Amino acid sequence: METLLLSRIQFAANISFHILFPTITIALGWVLLFFKLRYSRSGEERWMEAYRFWVKIFALSFAMGVVSGITMSFQFGTNWPGFMETVGNIAGPLLAYEIMTAFFLEAVFLGIMLFGFSRVPNWLHTTATFLVAFGTLMSAFWIIVLNSWMHTPQGYEMIDGVAHATDWSAIIFNPSMPYRLAHMVLASFLTVSFLIAGVSAFRWLIGGRTEGVRVALRTAVFGAALLIPVQIYVGDMHGLNTKEYQPAKVAAMEGNWETHSGVPLVLFAIPDEEARENRFEIGIPKLASFILTHDWNGEVKGLNDFVTEDGEVLHPRASPVFWSFRVMVGTGMLMLLVSWTASALILRKKRGVEGLPKPMLYLLVGMSFSGWLATLAGWYTTEIGRQPWLVHGVMTTKEAVADVPASLVLSSLIAYLLVYAVLLIAYIYVIFFLARRMSRGEAIEPKISPSHAANPRTMPAE
Repeated sequence: METLLLSRIQFAANISFHILFPTITIALGWVLLFFKLRYSRSGEERWMEAYRFWVKIFALSFAMGVVSGITMSFQFGTNWPGFMETVGNIAGPLLAYEIMTAFFLEAVFLGIMLFGFSRVPNWLHTTATFLVAFGTLMSAFWIIVLNSWMHTPQGYEMIDGVAHATDWSAIIFNPSMPYRLAHMVLASFLTVSFLIAGVSAFRWLIGGRTEGVRVALRTAVFGAALLIPVQIYVGDMHGLNTKEYQPAKVAAMEGNWETHSGVPLVLFAIPDEEARENRFEIGIPKLASFILTHDWNGEVKGLNDFVTEDGEVLHPRASPVFWSFRVMVGTGMLMLLVSWTASALILRKKRGVEGLPKPMLYLLVGMSFSGWLATLAGWYTTEIGRQPWLVHGVMTTKEAVADVPASLVLSSLIAYLLVYAVLLIAYIYVIFFLARRMSRGEAIEPKISPSHAANPRTMPAE
């Protein structure tokens, strides 16, 4: 295997592992803020019980995200030096903005959020929770800005092969950024909704039927049911934006080889890269054209339009983009079905969580990490779909890769995969270990002072 392919696999492995944890912290911080505000307003201990459990998961996820992010950033120099050499004038400041506006904010207030509940006034603890949640969102904003610019670059000029910024507002608010940011943030909230629902269902099944578990499960199920239709709408808008600026990616997503009108929506096929056609295709006539152009006979570009006269292919491999897109959509449809069914069962005759039968609870447990699957599938769709470009229309992936022996990349790749496998198993184990421990009342929790219990808006130091 050549250095280019191994380096791509290594970066994919690193970013796949890293993205799992920001996907949780981006939304979980806001869910914690919701729990805290409900507690501050009502004084009901169930909201604080939910907060105390899930803040532990937030802390664990935050730590994993920071460590894996540092490892990933090293590869800009070790594996992809051409990237920073060519577009470092733009990528560097954007990454610095993330550190200055997000990481410092999180670092300053995270300690108060995690350990200050009984040590600082309630308003300060709530403010710290808000600022940490805001920091995670700002971190996502700057990373999405850079990633979106790599897909739809604007506001720059090339001088001697190096990109220089000419309009920072155009760089930050590039054409795909709003859709990509909204899609990612909603994906984060759906990931957290199913994680909370799954772990809460697990706690309920093993006997941890406290009010905190009950309220967390209800919040997560209803949240998922409300957000999935919004995500479907945003995903459609994002697809239309991609069709305008990256038609080759859309062609690969749809498995469409030839430019023509009335393109069918391919439900199943095996794309044949050599023959440049689909095998065993099953599709719905004209539906792809209607979705992408809002016209049953609308024209959609095919992959064969992105091959030069000398045979150079300027489009991604169809198979991985085609299948990852279908995994993302299929997982999303399953999320929709499960969340709506669970919501209906909870609301049925006002029975609440008791209205969820055991099969539904077990299904929720099984879908605890379904958000990860959908997020990774969507990430692969958009990133593999950008190939062969690293920065669309500016530089190819091949131009950025480091000239290092393939054996060196392979050895480090194997080491990364082994470490990541161990860490991922440990992370999931710790989540369910905490769930079992707290459900049995074994966890040591901070006590609420009598004065604070009587008036949650005032919290004396203890």
